[in-house]
Parts: sequence; C-alpha cells; structure tokens
Amino acid sequence: MTFFGSSEIELESFNVQALESRPIKRARLRERPKAKVKVQPAEHVFIRERVTLTCDIEGGDVWSYEWFKNNKRLSEAERRKKYEISNVDQSDEGDYSCKGTKSTEPRYSETSDAVRLTVSVRPKPKLTSSLKGAALTGNSVILECRLDESAGWKFYLFNHTQNPQNEIRAETHSYIIRSVSVSDEGQYWCRAARGNPAYYTQYSDVLWVNITGSPKAVVSIKPDELVFKGETVTLRCDIQSGGDTEWKFSWFKNNQPFSTNRTTQEISISSVTEYYSDKYTCRGERKRDSQSSEISDAVTLTVSGAAQAVLSASLQSWLTEGDSVTLHCEVRDSSTGWTFSWYRDDEELLSDSRREARGSFTLSPAALNHSGVYKCRAKRGEPAFHTENSNTQPLWITGTSPPVSLIISPSRTQHFTTDRLSLSCEGQSESTGWRVRRYTNSGKMSDCLSDRRSVTGSTCNISSISTSHTGVYWCQSDSGGRSSPVNITVHNGDVILESPVHPVTDGDSLTLCCLYRSKPSNLTADFYKDGLFLQTQTTGEMTISSVSKSDEGLYYCTHSEKGESSKSWISVRISGFGSSHITGVVVGLSLTFLLIIILSLFWCYKKILDKSNLYL
Repeated sequence: MTFFGSSEIELESFNVQALESRPIKRARLRERPKAKVKVQPAEHVFIRERVTLTCDIEGGDVWSYEWFKNNKRLSEAERRKKYEISNVDQSDEGDYSCKGTKSTEPRYSETSDAVRLTVSVRPKPKLTSSLKGAALTGNSVILECRLDESAGWKFYLFNHTQNPQNEIRAETHSYIIRSVSVSDEGQYWCRAARGNPAYYTQYSDVLWVNITGSPKAVVSIKPDELVFKGETVTLRCDIQSGGDTEWKFSWFKNNQPFSTNRTTQEISISSVTEYYSDKYTCRGERKRDSQSSEISDAVTLTVSGAAQAVLSASLQSWLTEGDSVTLHCEVRDSSTGWTFSWYRDDEELLSDSRREARGSFTLSPAALNHSGVYKCRAKRGEPAFHTENSNTQPLWITGTSPPVSLIISPSRTQHFTTDRLSLSCEGQSESTGWRVRRYTNSGKMSDCLSDRRSVTGSTCNISSISTSHTGVYWCQSDSGGRSSPVNITVHNGDVILESPVHPVTDGDSLTLCCLYRSKPSNLTADFYKDGLFLQTQTTGEMTISSVSKSDEGLYYCTHSEKGESSKSWISVRISGFGSSHITGVVVGLSLTFLLIIILSLFWCYKKILDKSNLYL
C-alpha cells in the first residue's frame, strides 16, 4: 500500500507540471494599415495634363480600393489601385483620398489623408540671361528657363539658327553656351515638358542675346620694363573697352596666378629684387556679370643689379676758354624717366629747378672757372630711386688771361722720376690766398703739400717726385678763382718730351725737344701728333715756326734706343689782337657814320633857319 500510494503521488505531481508548462492561446487583433495617396506628375497640374493617383497600402495583402473626392465616393474608380485622369480640367480640382477593403481581417484599411489636386492654365516659362549687357566673345553665357510652378520638368532651348523641332534638351532649367562667338548672337526661347506622353508648356517670350568682341587687356610697367634692384615698380592693367571701367583684375606671373588678393588695376612692388624678373599678364572681369576680357600679351619685367650712371663728354678733356662742351649722362641699359643731377668737385652744380631730364649739360662758352672733375647721378620714381654716382669726367679749361699763373720749375710738363719739382702761384696782383691743388691719376683731388710744411700753400716743393705725382695741377683761391690747369707727367722711362707749360699763341714759334736721362750717342728722334708720324729730327728737336689751331693735339717722341716719351697736350690760343682789332674798326666806323648823320641834320636845320629869316 505504501508503494502504490507513493506511486500515485508521483503521477499526480507529473500531471500538474505538465499542465503548468502547456501554452495558453490568446486571441490577437491586427492593426489596420493606413492608405496613402500619391500623385503623378505633381499635386499642382495643368489643363489637359495627364494625372495618375495611386493608393498605396503597406503589407502584402490583396486589397480592393475605394476612391473619394471631397469625401464623396467615386464610383468610376471602383476597386482600382490607380485612378487616372487623362485630360485634367478645372472640374477635377479637389481633395482626393482612398482606402482598401478585403474579405479577411482586417477587412478595411484606414482612409488616407486627403491630397489637394490643383489645376491651372498651361504655364509659360520665362527665359533669362546671366548677362547685364552684351556677352563678350570667348566667354560663357548662362540661360535659365524659369518655371516656378510645380516640379518634374525637363527643359528645351531654341534659337534662331535651329528648326523649332531641334530642341536643345537640358535636365535642369539652366543651359550654358560656352565660349560664345559673334554667330551665337540672336533670339532664344524655351519651353518645358513632363510626363509620358510628354505634356508641354507654352513657349517663353523671346530673349535677344547680344555678342560683342572681347576687349584685350594691356599690361604696362612703370618706370620701365628694365628696372634696378631696390626700385619701386608699378604694374597697370588697362582694358581697351571704350570707357568701361567696371572691372576687377586677375594677375599672372609666368602664367601662374600672381596673388589671389591682387584684384586691383595697379600693383605696386616696392624695393624689387631679381625674384620679380618674369613675364606678367593680366585679365579683366566685368563686375556686373563676370564677363572676362582677353588676356593681355606678356610683358617682361627685368630686374637688374645696381643702377650705374655713365658720363661722357663731347670733346676731349682739355679745352680753351671760349670753347663749347656738352656732358652726357645716361643710365646703362636704360633710358626712360630719369632726372639728372650734376656735380663738380663733389659739389652739386645745379639746383632741382634746372636739372635736365634729357641727360645733357652744356658749357658754352667754357670759362676758366669751369675747370674741374664732373660726375652725374640720376633718379626716377616716387619715392625717388637714385643711381650710383657716375664715372668722373675731368674738364680742364686754359684761360686767355687767368688772374694768376701756375709757375713750374723746371718749366716743362714732363719730368723724370726722382727729379725735384717746384710749383707756385704767381700773378700781377697779390698772390696770397691761393693754394696749389691737384687731381692725380688715383682720381682724388687734394692740396699739393710741400716736403717742408713751413712753406705757404701758394708754393709746393717736392724734392723727389714719383709716378704717383702725375696729374693736373692748378692754383685755386678761397673764393673759387682758378689759374689755367697744367698736366704734369712723371715718367719712369728714359725719354720725356719737353713742351710748353702754358698754351701757345697762334702765330708764335713752337719747339719740342726729346730729353734723356743719359745722353745717347745718337740724338735722332721721331715726333708724333695724335698717333700720326710727323717728322724725324737728327738734333732731337722739332720746330713749328708759326702754330695755328690745327696744331693743337697730343704730342710725343720716340728714340730708337731710349724708347718712347709720354704724351703731352699742346693747347693753341687764338691771339686777342685780331678780335680786338676788328672790334675797334667796327666801333670806329660806327662812330664816323653817326657823326656824319649829326652833321647832315645840323646843316638841314641851318638852311631852314636861313629861309625863315629871309621871309621875315
């Protein structure tokens, strides 16, 4: 009994657990899906357009459909998923909704939200252009066919060169005519279409597109295409557009954008360096419609090193008082925009008001006090850029009657090295206040100092001269007075030419002599003038019995054994007698003629008086 009883208990327990684990079925209710109305091509349509309304219900069930307009059932649309209106008109305008039905649960969908269908008259697009004036050849023109109503349109463009059936299709309302030419000028119009079969809008009004030749940009460089390191350079871009100034500018250096922020007409580069040596071009872009000019021809900017002024003279350095001489100053490798300053003995010669832009300075007639060492300098631009000083150009003018004379002992222009040389300033008047000045081959101007410093400035004694003493010597007073200059040459060779220290007067006799450090066995010497052979003299002396202006020039002599002398300039002064004599004759004749006229008038007056007394 015990065993059976326990068995009943176990069985009973098993059945309880089995019951507890058995699933309990419950009834579930499915939610109703909601219908949704879709409209093709759009909710805003136009008269005679085809419209398709579609009722969409989520899920894979098979539905029948009911359509409603303004909450009234449309019997003609019974059970169809799509409701089509082939030629819509104003009467089709309204609120459309739909729902689905079927035999199984759920038997009905929720009714869709209403979709408002509006109907308008056939639309007319508007064709516009991106231009604010005539298009420039080579540029692009954007034409836009605007149709603000509804969506889903494709656009078609026409122009006067096309058959209306040959449409230019554009997926969007914009069409770009690239790189226009004059042949693109004319009438344009457009229309739009959508749907299948296509529904077309009206044609737009005609738009006239004007095309004109693109002006060309021109680059100019100031002060010049060749500039110098440190100058300020201005690049300017001009557009040949007949007065149109509404431009912004693009600059290019070697065909690459020069700088993104350089859009101005002028670019100023201060203190240029060789980096800026390159080819420059520019282009203009019209601000009102971004039409571009033609790009300019390239202009090459060359940046050179230091600017160097070069000075030259129209005549040789040695002149006679009364001659004319012109100094020329130019800037090497450049010739535009310069203003020149002139200096003598390191002091500025001309004020700003008299500087000559053409780079020439004339002394006419040359006077004794014009003697000196000249140089020039040029400037240009704003702020001013200055060249380096030019080379020096000495001008030595011998006077006809200088206030003092430079006395040289020994009295010749050429001397041997180690000779003793004495120079002094002497004249008819008081010779104090004068000092001996010199300009040596080193290019420096200084006072001539004696070996013994106790000697006054008007005398210069040198006990042993050297080639470094070669130069031009003259007397100069504190007030600027000058004597005639003398060119002294110190020669290290064995031959020198003995020639006059001061100019020779025309008509006088001139003797030139070859001198030697040690007397040769043969004195025969050859004489030359301006590099041309004159004559051979066995005595070593050459005489011109009556000199003239044509005898002026550079003389030297040579000896077969001793060598060649240095060159010395011989100046010939025209005698004052001829001119003064002529002047005296002219004045005398004039006085005689005047006296005759006075006597004639006196005689006529006396005759008149005699007649008057007769009648009385």
